[in-house]
Amino acid sequence: MPNSKQTPHNESSHKDLWLHQIVWFLMIFLLVYFWINLQGESRINLPYSELKSELTKDNVVNLVQRGEKLSGELRTPREDQELGKRFTQFYSIVPGFADDEFLQLIKKHKVRFEAVSTQPSIWVNLFINLIPWLLIIAFFIYTTKVFRNSLGSTGRNGLFNFAKSKAKHYDASNIKQRYADVAGLDNAKRELQEIIDYLKSPNKYRQLGAKIPKGILLMGPPGCGKTLLAKATAGEAAVPFFSVSASEFIEMYVGVGASRVRDMFQSARKEAPALIFIDEIDSIGRIRGTGLGGGHDEREQTLNQILSEMDGFSTHEAVVVLAATNRPDILDPALLRPGRFDRKLVLELPQRQARLAILQVHCQDKPLAKDIDLDIIAAGTAGFSGADLANLVNEAALGAARAKQSSIKQLNFTNARDKVALGNESGELLTGEEKERVAYHECGHAMLALLLPKVDPLNKISIIPRGRALGITEQTPIEDRHNYTQSYLQNRLCILLGGRCAEQLIYSEVSSGAADDLRKATELARHMVSEWGMNEKIGAMNLQQGENHPFLGKEMTSPRKFSEEYAKKVDDEVAKLLTETEQKAQELLMENRLSLETLAKALIEQETLNRDQIVGLLPDLTHL
Repeated sequence: MPNSKQTPHNESSHKDLWLHQIVWFLMIFLLVYFWINLQGESRINLPYSELKSELTKDNVVNLVQRGEKLSGELRTPREDQELGKRFTQFYSIVPGFADDEFLQLIKKHKVRFEAVSTQPSIWVNLFINLIPWLLIIAFFIYTTKVFRNSLGSTGRNGLFNFAKSKAKHYDASNIKQRYADVAGLDNAKRELQEIIDYLKSPNKYRQLGAKIPKGILLMGPPGCGKTLLAKATAGEAAVPFFSVSASEFIEMYVGVGASRVRDMFQSARKEAPALIFIDEIDSIGRIRGTGLGGGHDEREQTLNQILSEMDGFSTHEAVVVLAATNRPDILDPALLRPGRFDRKLVLELPQRQARLAILQVHCQDKPLAKDIDLDIIAAGTAGFSGADLANLVNEAALGAARAKQSSIKQLNFTNARDKVALGNESGELLTGEEKERVAYHECGHAMLALLLPKVDPLNKISIIPRGRALGITEQTPIEDRHNYTQSYLQNRLCILLGGRCAEQLIYSEVSSGAADDLRKATELARHMVSEWGMNEKIGAMNLQQGENHPFLGKEMTSPRKFSEEYAKKVDDEVAKLLTETEQKAQELLMENRLSLETLAKALIEQETLNRDQIVGLLPDLTHL
């Protein structure tokens, strides 16, 4: 739709066209001028003595004198030995003395003679003298424009706008996203309804003296929909939307980031009511004064400018700032205080019903087969973010396209889930003894998942290598879990150690294939003993030894806040828990060795067994 904001762009286009025309005109004029002046180069150079000889032979048609230079035309062409060409046009240089004989020859043979002044007119001189300056000015303007366009088509990133904001500006009419396009996140959408209402009708709140939050911090893991929710909020409120990644404020020059922040907030104030969205704010909002994590002057000056701008909002300015981060623990306390980011919205990974809604949104424009059950897919994707689910649907569509299918089938989603969660299938399959060992290892996990109560149901086992895993044992929870009981965790430990115990039982030795299982089991056992109070000797104490460092973004060892005696107790109890759990796993597998071997032989033959095939092989295990 045409609007007033398109006028500067049209004027700029007309100016660019005019500039191009001027440059081309000057270039063509110079080419023509030099071509005319170089025409003499296409004539033969006839020495003066030979010119007199040609006059004597009556071979000269006409002569034109310009200063010391004579040019003319011959009746009979002359051949130039060096160039190998014949010429009728010639030029010659007149000597500096008067030659009466030459004049007599011209008169005698009635040669048409013309003398032309070498002095150009005053206007020609003026124009010729102005040409270099016009070219210089036009070249400077033209190259500046080209350089500006090469840095950014909007013009805000040009040579003279280096310190301008790089925020993307969306008019209210250009924002198509609405809350209907954002599946899940119902709690966050309810909280933001008040902000939408304020941006639509700010006077209603001002009359009552209510102060709407200046800033709202969206916290959640990557891919959970923070950016999409911010844009949909602007779409629902029908206000201008300024979107920028916090890293775009930072440059190598100190002060540029602060200038860009000022420019962005000034632009938003001019178009208020408006919504500003700063993505990944932790890149500039880290705690100041530490010297770690990039704590340099430019980053801190940029953060200071954001703080002062948010403090500078007056009560009549309807500008709300949304910011997103997945590391709220490293943000500067000044950002989180009331008056800046007053509210914090936690966006969790979607639960089963939310995953189902997200899958429905991403599948609405895709041809699905009749066997598709999105509820089953949602149940099998616990821990997937919205971005992961979008990727899952796309991978399923790609798989169907590779198989030249006309629609997407349930098998395509199953293969896509394995690919997203575990990685691609390896090019080389296991053979021989290694294949058999991996089969017994995976069947050890599977048998314990069948035998133990209060565990996630077994869904599939496979010995097809994917990513770094030589085989997989997949369990699908019936419902999403938020709290774990001690019995569930103990059984989980037992399943983790089941692969190693199966190898020990069949081959009387273990292999390095259980390395990842042992790491997970040890971490889980230490959490149970030292943090979750699931040990009688340690009791209700939290003896955590590591912590998440707010700057390096990973777990680091901190000074121990408990005695050496308790540290030894924790190690002893972790080792005891793992040993007792391993003994329990060995006993269960020994009691059901025949079932283990039956399952392993079938897995070696078929390489992948699903839930129904496992039930058919082991009908005595009725708790499936």
